[in-house]
Amino acid sequence: MDNKEREKRIVRVTLRGSIINVFLLVFKFVAGIVGGSAAMIADAVHSLSDFVTDVIVMIFVHISSKPQDEDHDYGHGKYETLATSLIGLALFVVGVMIFYNGAAKIIDVLRGNTVSSPGIIALVAAVVSIIMKEWAYRFTVRAGKKVNSEAVVANAWHHRSDALSSVGTAIGIGGAIILGNKWKVLDPIAAVVVSFFIIKVAWRMIRKSSDELLEKSLPKEEEQEIITIVEKEPSVSDVHHLQTRQIGNQIAIEMHVRMPGNISLYESHVHATNIERRLKERFGEYTHIGLHVEPVKIDGEYKEGKPANGEW
Repeated sequence: MDNKEREKRIVRVTLRGSIINVFLLVFKFVAGIVGGSAAMIADAVHSLSDFVTDVIVMIFVHISSKPQDEDHDYGHGKYETLATSLIGLALFVVGVMIFYNGAAKIIDVLRGNTVSSPGIIALVAAVVSIIMKEWAYRFTVRAGKKVNSEAVVANAWHHRSDALSSVGTAIGIGGAIILGNKWKVLDPIAAVVVSFFIIKVAWRMIRKSSDELLEKSLPKEEEQEIITIVEKEPSVSDVHHLQTRQIGNQIAIEMHVRMPGNISLYESHVHATNIERRLKERFGEYTHIGLHVEPVKIDGEYKEGKPANGEW
């Protein structure tokens, strides 16, 4: 699909998630305040961060869809990677805040202070959140993989982390309601447990996007696949100086390729074009490919002709 169609699909799926987030944001805050649940209020803050990241995805994916220009020879794909980083950072901050608030309430209980008992409305809100956010995760991650967008997949995990936080919240609130006043502390304990899930997901996002922003090479398996594709081209005897990197949903490949020194410039061009075509068939139409063609060395030197044994 072209960039415009890709952007439309991303905006469409992100808007669907945003509608769910706005509904849950209001519902959870009301349920948390009315039901007196610290865990549910923390859950509501998580839904607020979900909505903010939805906005980030739509803005940055729109920018990343722009074609290359005078200032961006490799296009704008890194903006999508930046969006993934911002989502990860937002998740991390939310996780730390939830941990801090929950830990503070646990300390209050240990000191003999009382905490409010959560109401049934908070439990209902948690169950509704689990169902809706898991649904949002599934249709968002499916769309993200289809359009090959790390930012959309990251946003999908933001949905799932909210669903996970709601699971912990439901357990804490339900335990506090069913087991009575002595177990009110389960509510903030659930908030702390949830915070660890959120921080773990956030760290994974930050690390992956940082690798891309810092120009980390593609995995060894993919680099080996690139070499295999290139070496299938007739007359190619060696691939070296391979350099790869991720640019948003695209990749860049640069390499040196050795061919016989006695073939014409036209022939080497045909071989190079065939290599580019196969790589783009495998890694995408917008893959950036830089090929440096050089003759095969004979007795350690670049020369025309064939080696003495006639083999390349």
